[in-house]
Amino acid sequence: MALVIKDRVKETSTTTGTGNFTLAGAVDGFQSFTDALANADTTYYAIENGTDWETGLGTWTESGAVLARTTVYESSNSGNAVDWGAGSKDVFITLPASQLPTSGATGARVAGFSLVFGG
Repeated sequence: MALVIKDRVKETSTTTGTGNFTLAGAVDGFQSFTDALANADTTYYAIENGTDWETGLGTWTESGAVLARTTVYESSNSGNAVDWGAGSKDVFITLPASQLPTSGATGARVAGFSLVFGG
């Protein structure tokens, strides 16, 4: 089990409710979660449907193509898990801003990173 972040990983899902997401395959031009992750890997994710959204840390299960919403960081539901209704959603790997290694508004050196914001 490792924390994995990969570029251009995006799938769709019609999962409803506040539980785990079953993914339905990669969007054209993107790779699937199965291509990017091994069983039990964790990754940062975002889910959106054009209106509601959620970011968090998820745990991948290859069998069944399931992404568990392990920790929700932010959402359109006041930071809580979104109770998804019917319809298609996009699920993708991303690095949430809340997880960036900074300690100040203009950037700071944290754990070997040097970040500068603004100009």
